[in-house]
Amino acid sequence: MKGSIEKLRFEYGNTPLLEEDLADDPVELFLIWMKEALKANVMEPNGMTLATVAATGRPTSRTVLLKEISRGNFIFYTNMASRKGEHLATHPFAALTFWWKEIYRQVNIEGRVRKVSRRETCAYFKKRPRGAQLAALASHQSHPLATRAEVESAFKVLKKKYLGKEVPCPKEWGGYCVMPERVEFWQGRQNRLHDRFLYVKANGEWILKRLAP
Repeated sequence: MKGSIEKLRFEYGNTPLLEEDLADDPVELFLIWMKEALKANVMEPNGMTLATVAATGRPTSRTVLLKEISRGNFIFYTNMASRKGEHLATHPFAALTFWWKEIYRQVNIEGRVRKVSRRETCAYFKKRPRGAQLAALASHQSHPLATRAEVESAFKVLKKKYLGKEVPCPKEWGGYCVMPERVEFWQGRQNRLHDRFLYVKANGEWILKRLAP
């Protein structure tokens, strides 16, 4: 296996990321890149790796979905009693990574995290597909499960219970808002001479610098 992995290599395109094409605000540039990812038919372009830190200082990552960008902040929803929820309660900081391989682009975001209001959470929950609403009630995310049948049974019971009724938003389910402080845009280039630009927020202003590949 070692031999086969070390030989894996893909040569990226050579589309440049030029400084004159950058926006003053990284969120504005992110929205432009998101539209281009959608146009390129990137699979789930709102999929992002979320990294958090446990009380022990150990980092953990998983993939979640970006659901909204509001007032320059990145919002996702989850079970707050999950492992990531426990981490964010102790260390309210997170890192996000978007990887759009079809267009050789990556965006890395770091920032402080706060909870979304209950009103906003319930409003979004009502927009979710009914199956996803029931699943949020049925699953105690990140907790041990004896068998899959256990959660499937809970789902069926809830489906019958709320037949013809509105599914309530679980009290432990909510949103998190990542407020960006560092945002890096990465454009893959040939020979690994990638283009990288970093935005850092200082005194309410964004400072831009180019990084070595």
